[in-house]
Amino acid sequence: MKKILIQPLAKFLLILLVLVIPATLVEGNKEYDHLTYNNASGFHTADAIKKLLNYNVSASAVCARSAELAKTAADKAVAMDKAIKMAAYAVKLAAYKEECKTVMNSAVGLYERMELEDSGLSQKAFEYAWLGYHNLLKKGLLKKTDVLSICDFSQSSSNQRMYVIDVRKKKVLYRTFVAHGINSGEEYANSFSNQPESCKSSLGFYVTRKTYVGSNGLSLRIDGVDKGFNDNANKRSIVIHGASYVSLRILHKYGVMGTTFGCPAIPSELSNEIIPLVKNGSCFFIYYPSKKYLSQSPVLNGFQAW
Repeated sequence: MKKILIQPLAKFLLILLVLVIPATLVEGNKEYDHLTYNNASGFHTADAIKKLLNYNVSASAVCARSAELAKTAADKAVAMDKAIKMAAYAVKLAAYKEECKTVMNSAVGLYERMELEDSGLSQKAFEYAWLGYHNLLKKGLLKKTDVLSICDFSQSSSNQRMYVIDVRKKKVLYRTFVAHGINSGEEYANSFSNQPESCKSSLGFYVTRKTYVGSNGLSLRIDGVDKGFNDNANKRSIVIHGASYVSLRILHKYGVMGTTFGCPAIPSELSNEIIPLVKNGSCFFIYYPSKKYLSQSPVLNGFQAW
């Protein structure tokens, strides 16, 4: 008889546990506080069971709360990831600035060692040329690393303002005249463009490519690698070539050097010497103290822009 009574009781308790556990997990101590407690006799079991059996868990509320917690966790993760990236960027930027400082200091030493001030080359032109050369070298964009060419367009076109430098031997190989675009200015170049048919010179760094023989004789193709400043060089057919109007004869006759449609033309008598020397992957730089260019050049500001 006892065995018969115990079995239904056990089943009831089992059912009760199944009902109680989920509700308890969801509400925690909330429902515990609502149970009627009597100091004399303990829990009012009937009331407690009634409350638990009548408790309804809202699935939509649970899902909404879960979604809210998930969104909060996701937002925190995004914020943490952003903070980590910003910290890493700050560290890399500081390292890059320190690297630039070292490169610029070495440029000052080389400028003095090669006595470039006596040649008329602006110290700033050389410093920026050296920094850009360093950045292009680091990017692996230069195949011929022992030559650096600089056109200092802060000088008058009547000056020998193009310099071909032997980087290894630390000496100037050539110093000669170089023409600028006809719409960039007359004696001085002071207006520059990357646009086709502008007939202006384009500032920035170039990498020399292959030669060809055209209407101006031996000529050298160059790729503009300063995006936004000279990357239309190929589209504009900007090349290095020799020209008879870039000479002392023209300067003496007209009082001003000849100009081009945008190409950095050099004296014809030197083109067959300089072009073979600088072709196939050397650094060629056209400088002017333009605040816009110096602050936005992808090559000079390699860390931020490349």
